[in-house]
Amino acid sequence: MSTEYEWKFGATPETLSAISAAFSETPVEISMETTYYDTPSGALSARHYTLRRRLENSQSVCTLKTPAGSARSEFEVRCGDISDAITRFPAMGCPEDFVGLVQEGVIPICGAKFTRIAKTIVMPEGTVELALDEGILMGGGQEIPLCEVEVELKDGDVRFCDLFAKTLAARFGLEQESKSKFRRALALYRGE
Repeated sequence: MSTEYEWKFGATPETLSAISAAFSETPVEISMETTYYDTPSGALSARHYTLRRRLENSQSVCTLKTPAGSARSEFEVRCGDISDAITRFPAMGCPEDFVGLVQEGVIPICGAKFTRIAKTIVMPEGTVELALDEGILMGGGQEIPLCEVEVELKDGDVRFCDLFAKTLAARFGLEQESKSKFRRALALYRGE
């Protein structure tokens, strides 16, 4: 289990290019295709759990994120089958109620396809990953564009991450995105 601490900002393709050009760190390009799952009754999303299978440059990673504000617990398994991952999460220390929630089974409900340009920014105060994402969110037979910036703390104090994210936002005129990719794709699925 790890703890995820990040900031998300809405962006435009032009802003992503400008941000990429402003940082000399070597970029890593990752092609991502995500499928989000829930129970037929919607029990996971109702409790703010995120269950997904993501292909990252054709490598499959299954993830369970639990609710906790900007710092979330994250359980990750490298495997190709969400059902297999579900059986592994309890041994990793996921919340006990998860096992009961998924007993009715899970179904794919929405997703995302995007390209991530990732840069690791190392400073004396800590390390952040700067992720520039562009693609689409899908749900309920609909698609909407995805264009966002994520700043994720990899090492160091959260205050460093906060300062980096706020400075980046001010420099490039970014507005904070309050909803995750999953929550936006889920709204499409629900027709909201």
